[in-house]
Amino acid sequence: MKAYDGMYIGGSWRPAAGTDTISVVNPADEQVIATVPAGTAEDVDAAVRAARAALPGWAATPPAGRAAYITALRDLLVARTDEIAETVTAELGAPIALSQRVHVGLPVMVAGSYAELAVTYPFEEKLGNSAVLMEPVGVVGAITPWNYPLHQIVAKVAPALAAGCTIVVKPAEDTPLTARLFAELVHETGLPAGVFNLVTGLGPVAGQALAEHEDVDLVSFTGSTAVGRRIGAIAGAAVKRVALELGGKSANVILPSADLAKAVKVGVANVMSNSGQTCSAWTRMLVHTDQYDEAVELAKAAVAAYAAGDPHDPANRLGPLVNAKQRTRVLGYLEKGVADGARVVAGGPEAPHPTGYYVAPTVFADVTPDMTIAQEEIFGPVVSLLRYEDEEDALRIANGTVYGLAGAVWAGDENEAVAFARRMDTGQVDINGGRFNVVAPFGGHKQSGVGRELGAHGLTEYLQTKSLQL
Repeated sequence: MKAYDGMYIGGSWRPAAGTDTISVVNPADEQVIATVPAGTAEDVDAAVRAARAALPGWAATPPAGRAAYITALRDLLVARTDEIAETVTAELGAPIALSQRVHVGLPVMVAGSYAELAVTYPFEEKLGNSAVLMEPVGVVGAITPWNYPLHQIVAKVAPALAAGCTIVVKPAEDTPLTARLFAELVHETGLPAGVFNLVTGLGPVAGQALAEHEDVDLVSFTGSTAVGRRIGAIAGAAVKRVALELGGKSANVILPSADLAKAVKVGVANVMSNSGQTCSAWTRMLVHTDQYDEAVELAKAAVAAYAAGDPHDPANRLGPLVNAKQRTRVLGYLEKGVADGARVVAGGPEAPHPTGYYVAPTVFADVTPDMTIAQEEIFGPVVSLLRYEDEEDALRIANGTVYGLAGAVWAGDENEAVAFARRMDTGQVDINGGRFNVVAPFGGHKQSGVGRELGAHGLTEYLQTKSLQL
């Protein structure tokens, strides 16, 4: 076990204000692998003051200069891929291949996209007799989740830097080691002191202090809808900007003309990735009643390929959940599903291993739209199959939750799928397994959030508009 000390504030590691620590647990074997400081409001204040002091100089840095630092950061991410992936696997439990390909590979692409946007984005335009300027919003307070510990940091830091903002990051307490490693890479780029700052700590302490700080101009938060509501209320009272990427309960709609076997196989893979700990996972699979029984058998066969176990063993495609609380939460949903009348056709509440926070990959059949497992975000390796009678019924079920983050539609004809997708109340829809696009906006409708991440739309979250009348 390693005991880490200090916060990255003002361009250097400095001692924490208090003595409390957070234990970092490897979810695969339940062993403590490290401790990090539990930051206080005093630590947050120091970080925000450092960010405020650095803002004028960084905002005045030409976009090409900002791009050079982001490019250097991207190159360091590439160079340290193996080390970062091992860190993610150690504290999150993701299979090592997934850590390398997604947990590091995706942030590399995101950083590269913002290095390019920094020099191509029109920060100034002429409209009639006016010059319209896009300026940095100021100091950003970023509160990031544990499920994608590097990606969520880069998805906030890269656009903030490209926009000319300075930033304070408060990472999730379950996965602070990846965040500390990222801070080391930032330091290695030579980024001016105070532009990026890191404070580890608990959400109700350090996170709340960051959201409430009077000198933070924008709070960017990714996490649960419940916490997002509280942050939105805090920011609203202070009339400050927020960007909230919250929960999801995505529908995977398989229309009768689709390749059923492919749609089910890809749909199961989508949910099993990252042990189901993905807010945009297609956890509700909607199948026409005439194809329902076949889909259930296909899902049962597909999920059998996901062995849960040691994330360093390439034979295992499913790692543990992040902590004991999360496992208990997911098991509670499995019990609720059975109590409400859903049928377990694969997996279930029985633990696949005596040690580690593992949950068996589970498929529920005979799920109805009103069931808890069809309405609430489970955040585990759980797929629910629902029947629909016709297209209007499918649309009603797909749109029938408080969430609207992502979804999928499958059809034999792309135009048919697109026509259905246009009617879904959700921020992103994959058509016939369409590939993820790092420059397309990501974010939700309804209670899945406010604002967008990634690409030019994500960059604008960190900009404010000024109009000069000439």
